[in-house]
Formats: sequence, C-alpha cells, structure tokens
Amino acid sequence: MNYLLENSTLDFEAIDFNKINENDYIPALDAAIKEAKLNIEKIKNETMVSFESVIEAEETAADRLDYVAEVFYALYSAHCTDKLSEIAPEFNEKLTNYSSDVSLDSKLFEKIKEVYEQKESLNLTPEQKVVLENTYSSYTRNGALLSEDDKLTLRNIDQELSQLNLKFSENIRNATNSFELKIENEKELAGMPDSVIEAASMRASEKGHENSWLFTLDFPSYLPFMQYCQNRELRQKMQTAASTKACGGEFDNTGNVKEILSLRQRRAKLLGYKNHADFVLEKRMAKKAETVLAFLDEILEKSHAKAHEEFKRLKGLRKEMTGEANFERCDAAMYTEFLKKKELNFDDEVLKPYFQIENVIEGVFTIAKKLYQLEFIKRDDLPKYHEDVTVYEVRDIDQNYVGLFYTDFYPREQKRPGAWMTTFRNAGLQFGEVKRPFVSIVCNFTKPTKTKPSLLTLDEVLTLFHEFGHALHGLLAKSKYKSVAGTNVHWDFVELPSQIMENWVMEKECLDIFAKDYQTGELIPANLIEKIQESRKFLEAMATLRQLSFAYLDMSWHSIDPEKIDDVIEYENSIMKKFNLYDSESEGAMSPAFGHIFAGGYAAGYYSYKWAEVLDADAFELFLEKGIFNQEVAKSFKENILEKGGSEDPSVLYRQFRGSDPKPEALLKRAGLI
Repeated sequence: MNYLLENSTLDFEAIDFNKINENDYIPALDAAIKEAKLNIEKIKNETMVSFESVIEAEETAADRLDYVAEVFYALYSAHCTDKLSEIAPEFNEKLTNYSSDVSLDSKLFEKIKEVYEQKESLNLTPEQKVVLENTYSSYTRNGALLSEDDKLTLRNIDQELSQLNLKFSENIRNATNSFELKIENEKELAGMPDSVIEAASMRASEKGHENSWLFTLDFPSYLPFMQYCQNRELRQKMQTAASTKACGGEFDNTGNVKEILSLRQRRAKLLGYKNHADFVLEKRMAKKAETVLAFLDEILEKSHAKAHEEFKRLKGLRKEMTGEANFERCDAAMYTEFLKKKELNFDDEVLKPYFQIENVIEGVFTIAKKLYQLEFIKRDDLPKYHEDVTVYEVRDIDQNYVGLFYTDFYPREQKRPGAWMTTFRNAGLQFGEVKRPFVSIVCNFTKPTKTKPSLLTLDEVLTLFHEFGHALHGLLAKSKYKSVAGTNVHWDFVELPSQIMENWVMEKECLDIFAKDYQTGELIPANLIEKIQESRKFLEAMATLRQLSFAYLDMSWHSIDPEKIDDVIEYENSIMKKFNLYDSESEGAMSPAFGHIFAGGYAAGYYSYKWAEVLDADAFELFLEKGIFNQEVAKSFKENILEKGGSEDPSVLYRQFRGSDPKPEALLKRAGLI
C-alpha cells in the first residue's frame, strides 16, 4: 500500500498526512512517471488529432505525478525532515529526466504542432487558445526544435541545474541554522523589549542553554536584535553573519552561483537567445530587458536623491546621539527606530499588543468575507503535517465548497527562511474532473512565549496579508485548465493579488476589524493608525533604492557573460556600489543566499515586485475612490484578476478591471516620491 498512489477518502479528498510514509515517495514517483508515460504514448498514437485528444490529454497526462511532486516539494520547503533531504536529489533527478523525456519527444511535439497549425479553424474558447499557445511555446522553449545532439546537451544542462538549485536551497537553510549568538551577560540585553528577551530565553532553553539568551538569523530573532541591541559590537557580529551567509565555509554557495549562471547562459544560447534574461522576459509582461531597465531607471530617478537625503538624516542622528560620524549597516535598524521615535513619535513595538496573530487571522478572513463573500471554517478533524499547521475549509456565499486552506506560521529548523504561498493541489481539470485547490501559506513569524501569545510586528502583519493575497488567487481560480489556474500567470503579474492586499492594513476601516489590545480588547487608537499611515512613507526612498538594487543585480547576473565573472562577491559589490549609502561596502554578498533568483522562480524577474507595486497602487486607487469594501470594485477585481488566473493576457485583464493601463504616478505618490 502506497498512500500517495491512492485516492483520498477524506472530506474534499483532503491529504491524510498521517498516512504518508517518507519511504513511499520514490516508489510513488516511479509509478506516477510510468503512468504518465503510458498516457503520453496514447497521445502519440492518436489518429484523430484535436485539442481534446492532444492538448487537453497532455495537460492531464501527469495528474498523479503532479500530485506526488506538489506534496513532496511543499513539504520539502515547509517541513524538510532528514529523510526528505536525503531523497531529494534522487527525486529531483527522476522528475527532471521525465520532464526532459516529454519536452524533447519529437513525435509528441509533432502532434502538438499539428493542433497548433489548425488553431484558427478549431473554434476554441479564449482559455483554450491560451493553453494551446502556452503548450506549443513551452515545447519550443524547452528544446523541441533542437537537433538530437543539442537535445542531449539540453537534457544534461537541465539535470545539472535541477541538482544545483536543490543544493543552493539546502545551503541557505543549513547556513541559517548553523549560526547562533548566545548571550550570557544580562547587561548585553540593555534596550531590548521584554518580549524580545523572553523569546530569546525560550529559544535558548529549547536548545538546552539555561540561564542564557539565544539569537539566530531567523527573521523574528534577527530583526528585533538589530533594532534594539545597544551593543554595537554584537550588532556588527550579527550583521556580518547575515551578510556573509553561504559566502564561504561548509555551506558555500559562491561556486553554485557561478555554475547556475553558466548553465543558464548555455541553455539560453542553445535555444537561440542572447542570454537568460532574454529567454525569461519573452514570457513576461515586460517582454524585453530594455523595458525592465527603463522602468527601473524611471523609479531610480525619482528615489535616488531623496534616499541620500533620508540617509543623511539617519547618519546625522547617530552623530547627534553618540558624537560619532561613522554609520554602518549594523546601525541602520536601530537608528531607523530612533529616528521614527524622534520624527513621528512612533515605535513599532507599541503596535504589537494590537496584533495578536489569532486576531489578525480572523481579521483577514473577515476582510475576505466583506470583499469576496468567503467563509473560512476551521477543520481540526482534517490531518496536517505539523502541529503548528491549521486547516480551514473555504466556502462562498452560496455555501459552495471553494478549497482547503492551510496556515503554517512559526519558524523551525526544518523550514526554509522567508514566507511563501504554495499548493498541495492546484485548481483545474485533473483525474477526469475539475478539482478545487489545496492552498497553503508558510511564514516565519514571532512565536508565542510562556507569558504572551504571538504578537506580530507591523511588517509581519503586512506579510500575512501579502501571502493571503496569493492564497486568494489560488483559491478563487475558475479556469478549467490547471496550467492557467490561480497563480499560473505571467511572473510580473503574480504579485498584484498579494501586494494589493497589503493596502488594507493601512486603512482605519480595516484595522478597526482586528487590531485590538490582546489584554483589554480595546481597539487600536486613531492616533496609532495615523502613525501607521505616516510610517508607510517613512524612509521609503531608502527602501525603494534597496529593492531597486536587488532588481538591477538580478538583471545584471542574467545578462552578463558568466565567463567574465571571476569572483562572485567582487562582482556583486561592483554592481551594488552605486546603490551603497553606507560608509563602507558590505561584508560578503547577498547573492549566495539570494534564493529568489538562484533557487526560485525570480531569475531575471525580481523587478516584478516593483512592477506589481505600480499595478497594486494604481488598482487600489479605485478602491479608495469607491470605498475599500465597495462591492462593485471587489466583484470586478475578483472576476477579472483573481478568478481568471493566466487564462487571458494580463494586460487585457488589468484593463478590464481598471478601465485603463496602470500609471506609475500612483506608486510614486503613495511612496511620497512625488
């Protein structure tokens, strides 16, 4: 018996994680690959060629394989046990080989091409036209037109890249977990809030360190340490650990960066592209590198001078307080807090009592109900993969089942850093019928302590709303075909549903729903809401410059000939130099830990965060004009953006919602840059 090969008998076909044996993954993968290949053979032998017999059949040929892979990779990121880590290379290799077998199959491609050449006479729906176009281009972009020798080369490149991406992620997780800063002298905790000290004490106890306090590179530990630790030497130690993560030693990723870039470049050239950026951008809203760089340059022009002015204020404050003019990265978080107190009379720490995680979750559910008439019903009876996970059944206003929603909020060693949305099952046609999705959001938030519940920072609240926006995109999918359902959209469009959700956090009408003191139940006072709104523009030019630097770095990595790069750290510093505000260059580099572009889907696409900010700022202006819970606007956003997924061109979908193309001025105005 292999549970991964069985159909679930639970409500909604929910996954019974308790029945998954980790030894079953490889046998399940082998069986699913065998089944998928048999389905592919049927397509190749099809005599009556049609959209249904070829394209739709290809879309659903690997249903069981997709399911096994989605479960494996979701858990590999969220709860990577030693066993999952051990079998991941073999799992990756087998899956990559299967993908190459299919994408490079000449006979299969001929069937797809035959349908593609008849597309004008097939009377297809708009969604079917997109699926056909995507299927055909996916094969051509993955080597279907290459010679047999070049196909073999491409196959080897893809296999190497697959393993390198895996190794890159492993190194980041291991490098993050390997660093600990143990404090044994209580005087060195001066300036830290009680909640931060208690969390550090609990962390130390969990690791067997009594009468001490432990800080790590996990964000809920790292950030408050940098904000409040008055010992500059310790802040520098923590900063150095963060900025040199995976830059050397046992978990060094610098060599992996060079190899990944080299293989991506070889792959792009083999397929007829100048570089990896050109290959990627062909299937983005931006279309070409020139468009991306022009967009980034426009934002940079508006933010560069103001960022220097903001930094001058920070640096001046440190000199005023200490008499020292030198200002380094280890000073940034602390003096940002000091400056915020001075100029806005505001401290992020005072917000935390109003952001108990349970209240924030109920708040975001209430907002989803007000906007999209969704109901989230906690299901303690459905299995979960870890005790921190909560499962919800989602229904619409007519009590129709929408999907399952999983939340996983706290850090642990088996979880990779950061926050993300993923699926255990996508929406769309599979196993002979259109299925509803299983969606999950995974974060690394502040954990509860012995005396306090989990109290989130404002940034963590924004992150929760952001990932929930992705989840809505996945849950509300109404496309028939899973390849264009939910978040399967152009990569520079995928952040719109997530980033627009962050806007509600800034509105009193929204905060009054869930922001209440966890002890007294009193609503967050109006003056604090005003401070939250003011803080949105606080040092925003510096934050913009930072994001732009990541986007420029990403574009540079994927546009340059990798053979010209001798040293990864030196090259990164040469690119980042013009964005540096501090009195010295950064130690190490971020690239060896830049999982988004070297182990995720953002290669030559990190600009999409800023690109989507233009979309979300412009889109939310319509909500502000009509009312942030206006049903007409919400219905239009739901029907044109959230439900459609990638079933139509994103530019068309956006115009259908907004009535016009997005205007960068909305973002610049919101950020206080104009």
